[in-house]
Amino acid sequence: MDAPRTADLGFARLDLDRGSRTGTPEVVYAAGKTPEQTVACLAALLEGAGFAWATRVDGPTAAAVRSRWPGAAVDEAARCAFVGTPPDPVGEVLVLTAGTSDGPVAAEVAATLRACGVGAHRVDDVGVAGVHRVLAVAPDIAVADAVVVVAGMDGALPSVVAGLTDRLVVAVPTSVGYGAAFEGLAALLTMLTACAPGVLVVNIDNGFGAGVAAARIVRSVRGVAQEALPRHGPADAGMASSSARVRGRGSPR
Repeated sequence: MDAPRTADLGFARLDLDRGSRTGTPEVVYAAGKTPEQTVACLAALLEGAGFAWATRVDGPTAAAVRSRWPGAAVDEAARCAFVGTPPDPVGEVLVLTAGTSDGPVAAEVAATLRACGVGAHRVDDVGVAGVHRVLAVAPDIAVADAVVVVAGMDGALPSVVAGLTDRLVVAVPTSVGYGAAFEGLAALLTMLTACAPGVLVVNIDNGFGAGVAAARIVRSVRGVAQEALPRHGPADAGMASSSARVRGRGSPR
């Protein structure tokens, strides 16, 4: 086996072959990096694959990305920036939020799915305080390839959804809630102890991790090879904002 390619930038050593090896390329976590470091990482990844993106992008970093690549797409709700040409979407993941306040994490889920080459259908504000709302989207749950449920406060929604479908449910606890929610810990523990089986739980506010997990499931089920991921593409082509591409009701942004 050939040695994996690495781009050594001094402050970062980028894994250029992660996409072909795992199906998900290395993604830049912009929090804690300067705008210049984020741009440099994106440039190296773009040269190696034709598409690159960053998560947790703040205002100054978004401006630096747009300055370097005028055609870049920045999803402000998801706090993600994309440069290059993403894969063509296959399948569809349903992204549900318990409340509108969970929207930023759900936006990161949807943006990640699109960047991974999987479609996203987002429906907001279907929490268990009005359980009839999630029952009303049962037809959407039934046809989805997988379901991502984003919820804060008591975090009970994933267990309800998992009782309505035979598809994988990826649960994302959020830091939304009052004092005893402990910034998402209460929701995390609820999801980890879900009564309904078939619930995969990611870390608090980790929309990226949830999107990658759901995308890998869909691409495996659909028989999409790792080699189908983009390797080359125009560096100035942008990806449309996930908030503009997803379908849903009650979008918070």
